[in-house]
Amino acid sequence: MKKQGHSEIPEEKLRRSGREEVPAELIDFIREGECFIIAGHKEPDGDCVGSQLALASALSRLGKKAIACTAGPFKRKEVRPFESRFSPFPAGVPREQIRVILLDCSSLDRAGDLPLDGFPLAAVDHHASANPSGRVVYLDIGAPSVTYMIFNVITELGLSLTPEEAELLLFGMCTDTGFFRHVDETGARVFSAAASLVSAGASPKRVFSMINGGKSLSSRLLTGLVLSRARPYFDGRLLVSFEEYEDTLRFGGESRDSDMIYQLLMSVEGVEAAALLRQEKPENCTLGLRSRDRIDVAAIAGRFGGGGHKNAAGASTEGKIAEIQQALIAAFAPSFTD
Repeated sequence: MKKQGHSEIPEEKLRRSGREEVPAELIDFIREGECFIIAGHKEPDGDCVGSQLALASALSRLGKKAIACTAGPFKRKEVRPFESRFSPFPAGVPREQIRVILLDCSSLDRAGDLPLDGFPLAAVDHHASANPSGRVVYLDIGAPSVTYMIFNVITELGLSLTPEEAELLLFGMCTDTGFFRHVDETGARVFSAAASLVSAGASPKRVFSMINGGKSLSSRLLTGLVLSRARPYFDGRLLVSFEEYEDTLRFGGESRDSDMIYQLLMSVEGVEAAALLRQEKPENCTLGLRSRDRIDVAAIAGRFGGGGHKNAAGASTEGKIAEIQQALIAAFAPSFTD
């Protein structure tokens, strides 16, 4: 079955345009509405949370009713302080007044159990594996983060950022760029936007502390355990490690520090890609994939029902680590035998 509105999206909106302009249709969609649900994907990260809260704040300053909603859960330590600022789906608002803006994903199935069907929908996303839904789609797979795109939206609406909005946007931008370590020589516009956010009152020092500070000793012990399990494949160009279900029971879900593990694995000489498998439940695994340059891990994640960016992707699939690991290594094989 086709996603809502997918067949009506012009082909040019599904490709990276190479330009920064916000679609006029999205600005019209916002200006014409009065009540907005600002939704994001389930298990939100910093980019999702930052873009939702900053956009909701900006729309409120335009005199709109804007409610940030999420299906949760807030698993990541750095986003947990924001949980109280999200509301359940509102009751008592006439359905005909509600419009939905979906951020950091572009299809309703990524929003979890939020009851979003049937409302006028706009989607803002930057994932290469996006399968857009909605009447209006702002899709730029060249954007470093959705918070970067929302910075452009707020600017296009004619608003100056408040210090809080600027910091929320910098928080999300730093989350998705790894504090700019994933930005290459084409990223001048990213640093220009970051400079504007700092000029508006955002503190890079505070954002770094929000993302990287306050880690527990258990998180470091778990990181060491996962690193000790890393094994090389294809002459060391691929590293694969795993986290057992028993590790979560022992250390707790809050002890995960995926970003640090990916950084350390990808810093090994000769490594072109890394994979981290987690036995989330006895019958279910998640995959986290990272790569350099030429290897498209989003395509590999797609073989397991997931997606993401060319150099950072993931998936959730049924099965045990041992069997999935063998299938994953086989999926990587063509990338190292070309």
